[in-house]
Amino acid sequence: MHRMLADDLARLPELLRSARDVAARALDGLDERPVAALGPVPARAALPERGEGGDVALARFTERWAPGLSASAGPRYLGFVTGGVTPASLTGDWLTSAYDQNAAGAVGSWGTALERETVAWLAELFGLGEAHSGAFVTGATMSNTVGLAIAREWLGERLGVDVSRAGAAALGPVEVLSGSPHSSVGKALSVLGIGRDRLRPVKLLPGNREAVDVTALDAALAALQGRPAIVVANAGTVNTVDFDDLRAIAALKERHAFWLHVDAAFGAFAALSPAHAPLVAGLDAADSVCVDLHKWLNVPYDSAVQFTRRRDLQVAVFHNESPYLGPPTGDPDFLHLTPETSRRLRALPAWFSLTAYGRAGYREIVERNVAEARRLGSAIDALPDLRLLAPVRLNVVCLTLTENPTQERVDALARALAAAGETFLTPTVYGGVPALRAAFSNWRTTEDDTRRVLAAVTAASAAL
Repeated sequence: MHRMLADDLARLPELLRSARDVAARALDGLDERPVAALGPVPARAALPERGEGGDVALARFTERWAPGLSASAGPRYLGFVTGGVTPASLTGDWLTSAYDQNAAGAVGSWGTALERETVAWLAELFGLGEAHSGAFVTGATMSNTVGLAIAREWLGERLGVDVSRAGAAALGPVEVLSGSPHSSVGKALSVLGIGRDRLRPVKLLPGNREAVDVTALDAALAALQGRPAIVVANAGTVNTVDFDDLRAIAALKERHAFWLHVDAAFGAFAALSPAHAPLVAGLDAADSVCVDLHKWLNVPYDSAVQFTRRRDLQVAVFHNESPYLGPPTGDPDFLHLTPETSRRLRALPAWFSLTAYGRAGYREIVERNVAEARRLGSAIDALPDLRLLAPVRLNVVCLTLTENPTQERVDALARALAAAGETFLTPTVYGGVPALRAAFSNWRTTEDDTRRVLAAVTAASAAL
């Protein structure tokens, strides 16, 4: 054995304690660290010819790279829709690497059974029935891709084509209808050979909404004259967390042939709060569902789950034909359900956190985040230099400058906020107006954090 490997193995407990101390200091300092990391990055170093051991690697990381990592795990990182890492999920993530399971199949490990249990818990959490099965994937992009791949196979079933063998071209033109699809939907259509240009926008509800007009969707489906299609519905849009009427869309199946895929990347968590659960009424009627877990479940990147009612079609798409892997059975291994054959035990951090905090713990996180988003929205609505572009429907505040909100000025506001270090917001364009988004999904965020964010936004906007 290489001398450095042997030395690290002999001192492994000590090395892990050192890493624990570095991690603890990083997490303890989240309240005071700059939320975003700006400035020049270190020059690229040469590849080490002779290793110097884990201790030296840890020291060099701490010195060269740790100062430039964002405080995205902290309570005032409001960019994108980024959760943090609960204490229990961090524990589970460390153990995921320590046990180093390949969760592709059930042979020789209980990891697959743990994932199945966790998926069942998540389905129950989101109000999905036993007809839905699921699997862990990396994120919403992959979850949407898997769901739309199953939809593609369903189209083939309707048209008499075995898409997994004949290819997407055998389908001919495919119609994909949606009101406000996330960008990952277009990416998925590109990957699947359907094509980005097959995504057809459907009229939205009036009043600067992002929810689809179901009457317009009905007409668009009728215009297809019975040809099957895919409908991508939204349970929580990115800009304003608007929700399509899932029940009304599902009811259209009585007259039209379509696969209903629901992108509920973070909106599915509305189901946890009695006050907001009506927003996702009808989710169980979906043929496939996307939910991102490194958002509101607050587990480490990368983690998401996908659900479907047609696991048979999922196996048709993703099964891995090899004698050493074995054929898919009635309860197929996960290597037959997702694009990955090699896959880490992503379920373990989620299992830890759900076990530690349960439905009640996550309901509290969701309701507190929503309350803080509304607190910030109400305060911004009263400021002279800023205005809301949409009501705060759940956990995202969409705001812009009151006067002359050009892209240049809004970008300057975003840079000023990042440079100040108190908070981080991401840019968007809503209704043709450049804007910023503040997305509340971190388990640590409190009223005090919201006050600090408001002070930073107020000061930055007044200085423009």
